[in-house]
Amino acid sequence: MSPDPILSAHDVIVEYRGRPPLRAVDGVSLAVAPGEVVALVGESGCGKSSLARALIGIEARKSGTVLFGALDVPTLGLRRRAAAMTGIQMVFQDPNSSLNPRRRIGEQIRDGVRAAVRRGESGSDPAHWLERVGLDPRGINRYPHEFSGGQKQRIAIARALAAKPGMLVADEPISALDASTQTTVAALMRSLCLEAGAGMLFISHDLSVVRRIADRTLVMFGGRIVESGHTETIWRSPIHPYTRALLAAIPVPDGAGQLPVTPLDEHRLAWSDELPDALDRTAS
Repeated sequence: MSPDPILSAHDVIVEYRGRPPLRAVDGVSLAVAPGEVVALVGESGCGKSSLARALIGIEARKSGTVLFGALDVPTLGLRRRAAAMTGIQMVFQDPNSSLNPRRRIGEQIRDGVRAAVRRGESGSDPAHWLERVGLDPRGINRYPHEFSGGQKQRIAIARALAAKPGMLVADEPISALDASTQTTVAALMRSLCLEAGAGMLFISHDLSVVRRIADRTLVMFGGRIVESGHTETIWRSPIHPYTRALLAAIPVPDGAGQLPVTPLDEHRLAWSDELPDALDRTAS
């Protein structure tokens, strides 16, 4: 029997003001179990980040429900976030904007430690978390600008994990990194989450990395989930035309010196106005 989800969403809708309003997320439902890595993939502008922000409560939902365990996730306002909600942590795409340049990294990781203590968890020294993400703990008193982009993203991960979350939402956490670092950081995040028994929603447009780390994959287009299933099943036998287009766009190192032409635009013209309901399947 599958464990109860640590994070679940039902029919979430996110809209932005406009004439007409822009519906960025259009009735999305999903669930992530403890110790499970679920990937959310799709091109830029499909609604991935809006959904991520709604899931953790920093973006208002027009309708729909989001539960962390059995607790409703409220939209974060001016009040201090309830201690229980610090069990959901987020790693943002750009560590340059998510880390405070005026504070030492040890102080920022200690924010995560305090969140864990507020929930009654035991806290660990910030140096411990630096070491866990593969950085020298002696750099704890340095500032963010003294680190490379990949190191700063590791620091952001350390801060999130220091809160000992039950759920980690990672919004394009490797897109700003160089290719040699991306897979390493993604694998590190998976390893640390599974070690802690936490669930993770890993948002990316890089299917090659997703295939390496995700148990299940959700494919998003136009604010909706158009296909979902076990990652290897989707990789080997995609059903939806958009999923096939994403897979066809992956560069193939065939020695020809050319990248394959993506059929994405052709597919969009053919079927973007008539997206079917989400296809939810499991591997046989």
